[in-house]
Amino acid sequence: MTRSLYVRTVLVFIAAVIVSLVFAFVLAIHMYSSNVKSLAEGQIIAHGKKIIAELTEASPADLDAVMANAVEVPGLRVKIMDANGGTVAYGSGGSKQGTPITEAQLRLVLQGGIYRGMVSYGKDEHAGPSFLIGLPFQLGDRPYALYITPEIVRLLDMFRKFTLTVLGYVLAAGSLLILLAARYIVKPVQRLTDATKRMAKGDFGVVLASKRKDELGVLTSGFNEMAGSLRMLDKLRSDFVNNVAHEIQSPLTSIAGFSKALRTKALTDETRGRYLTIIEEESQRLSRLSANLLRLSVLQQDRELHNPAAFRLDEQIRRCVIASEPQWRAKGIEPELELDGVTVVGDADSLEQVWHNLISNSVKFAEPGGRIAISLRREDDAAVAEVRDNGRGIERDELQHIFTPFYKADRSRDFAVKGNGLGLSIAKAIVDMHGGSVDAESDPGVETRFTVRLPIRPDAASA
Repeated sequence: MTRSLYVRTVLVFIAAVIVSLVFAFVLAIHMYSSNVKSLAEGQIIAHGKKIIAELTEASPADLDAVMANAVEVPGLRVKIMDANGGTVAYGSGGSKQGTPITEAQLRLVLQGGIYRGMVSYGKDEHAGPSFLIGLPFQLGDRPYALYITPEIVRLLDMFRKFTLTVLGYVLAAGSLLILLAARYIVKPVQRLTDATKRMAKGDFGVVLASKRKDELGVLTSGFNEMAGSLRMLDKLRSDFVNNVAHEIQSPLTSIAGFSKALRTKALTDETRGRYLTIIEEESQRLSRLSANLLRLSVLQQDRELHNPAAFRLDEQIRRCVIASEPQWRAKGIEPELELDGVTVVGDADSLEQVWHNLISNSVKFAEPGGRIAISLRREDDAAVAEVRDNGRGIERDELQHIFTPFYKADRSRDFAVKGNGLGLSIAKAIVDMHGGSVDAESDPGVETRFTVRLPIRPDAASA
């Protein structure tokens, strides 16, 4: 039961309230007794002087009656002593001898001084220590001492009972409010727990509504973002599996169909050769798909450069253009090169694949006799390479997806344009591994431009 966050929250809050109330009770009693003493002292002295005035003004015949009435004051203990230390009068609320007075206290007052001090009643009437005021006066030519002490213990006892009653009601009301407040606090956490359990079972469509702006609101918002990311990842995984299955199934179907035809039909040598060529091409296509999948998996898991070296990027791009000459020659294209001398530090073999993929894509989608322009320049601490062509282009709503594995802008999957949709994904992964970026812009029918930015390390300049 105590493992519940709701129960723990309530118990912690109630414990905090109890500790606070105990502290408040002790502090209130202390402040009350201090304030009572400071406020009552002046009033007690004034009341003592009033009693002395009544005694000195009374006639000898009425003196006993006046003195008897003077010592009977509600809330005060009054005692009158003579020069011999005898008790002349004391209030009926006191003990048998009234307030206990020491010889030193008596001598000080009889000599004309005002005594301010403490007095203890011991076990008498269960009274504790209290402060004592002593005032001198004379009746005729004989000195007397008037002692007054307030019954603070009784007042404090009443105050304690009143305070405990109030604090008890406060504790009860506070506990009830804490029960409600804790439910308000814990309820979003319980919703998050339930949503997490649903998500663990594969339900990524969970969305939690929350208008809170506190930490729980931020947590709920973060959960919704995580759920959205997982939904996207789940969709990408599903699309990835579908695309892989499609890319594998198509060549396998072709290989199986033409193999069956070779085995069951009487074919001419020309037809048999054409079938064998198709089987070989489809086999090579499967091999490229497998190699690209393995390459993409390695790049996604290992994003660190191993054994980077400095090399001339312009010379590498120029070699890639020359290596792809059969492709652009076949379409009657003459690439336009504008390459500045730039040295970078990185994995030369991986970056060569980037240029090969981008140049191959431009040649693949360029119109026969079209234009391809490749440039390289240095901007501040970055090498900027651009590959432009005037082919069919890419629609604006498709630009954000072209670096997704297996994505093809030609939705009909026209296999006259060879490719498995992994080239740009691999190129982006390699550029990201080098700490750079790759962007695509396109104006369909006018120009498509891929821009690659690679950081130039300080040690590359001296290479």
